[in-house]
Amino acid sequence: QVQLVESGGGLVQAGGSLRLSCAASGRTFSSYAMGWFRQAPGKEREFVAAISKSGGSTLYADSVKGRFTISRDNAKNTVYLQMNSLKPEDTALYYCAADRTMVVTTIPQSYDYWGQGTQVTVSS
Repeated sequence: QVQLVESGGGLVQAGGSLRLSCAASGRTFSSYAMGWFRQAPGKEREFVAAISKSGGSTLYADSVKGRFTISRDNAKNTVYLQMNSLKPEDTALYYCAADRTMVVTTIPQSYDYWGQGTQVTVSS
């Protein structure tokens, strides 16, 4: 069992930056691939970024490529999402998720554990 707690969300102006963190409980964090997803009001949850258990492989949605960076620190049981050049369309509730299969995937159904989310609001 893994418990995930996101933090770092907030209100920022367009063009600004935020860094989200996701702290995981348990001693097996390094055994999981990790992902970030987001959900805006009235829309389905969508993939943002994912990272392999070692951090050596990453995957990004086209909409955030070049602006967002996912990383992890296995010693701290934490995964990060650095978000730069934020746009109003990035406004959403951001979730982190853990995948026991260790596969870096965009599919939310592949992830086994989810956090409660942290709100990101980008004003124009």
